[in-house]
Amino acid sequence: MTRSPQRALAWIEEGHPLPPPESALRSPNGLLAASADLTPQRLHEAYRKGIFPWFSDGQPVLWWSPDPRMVLYLDEFKTSRSLTKTLRRLRREGCWRVSFDLAFDAVIRACAEPRADQDGTWITDKVIAAYGALHRRGCAHSVELWDGEGPQAVLLAGLYGVSIGRMFYGESMFTRVSDGSKIALASLVFALRDAGYRVIDCQQNTRHLSSLGGREISREAFLTHVAELTALPGADWGTFLPELPEV
Repeated sequence: MTRSPQRALAWIEEGHPLPPPESALRSPNGLLAASADLTPQRLHEAYRKGIFPWFSDGQPVLWWSPDPRMVLYLDEFKTSRSLTKTLRRLRREGCWRVSFDLAFDAVIRACAEPRADQDGTWITDKVIAAYGALHRRGCAHSVELWDGEGPQAVLLAGLYGVSIGRMFYGESMFTRVSDGSKIALASLVFALRDAGYRVIDCQQNTRHLSSLGGREISREAFLTHVAELTALPGADWGTFLPELPEV
């Protein structure tokens, strides 16, 4: 039997829409299109369609929509026994605190720093500029974990992502202390629950996310969530309580 030839990857000119997610390649899984532009407008369009950018420095912007898709349903979030003990201790001692959107630029730059288990980072200066612009438009957000108060506070961990309607798309996280990124994520999960969110897009399957309750669903199911939740009114992130979750 003759195998069908792989179709050419679509090149998207500035001002032209991204193709439908269902047209993504099977190999590599979810690769959909390429472009030169990475603007706030393009990012907003992509996330509303269940598409995200992921590429290396020197490559064109590559757009993805894998099948299956890794998600974290907020009511399935798992806190291990050790994480629960840590959160309770930190709430008692009051030495660490959480914030939302207080240091977006610092968080994304920390996420871009080299890591021991990686050769490089996809969070280039171009990516930092695009998501920073999206943050200033109120669509990209950060969670920060601090030690101390005021100007002397030390940024311990954090994460950032995109929010449209009541859908949150996680992008990256970092930590400089044990369990720091888990604490930041737990704080986000509890805040999003209270604000009427139901799911966080995690994009790719990892052992770390699986241990916290993440699981894979079909692209079709994921796009159904996207269509429903992005149509809802957006949340006011300024009302999120800046405190560690009570578990």
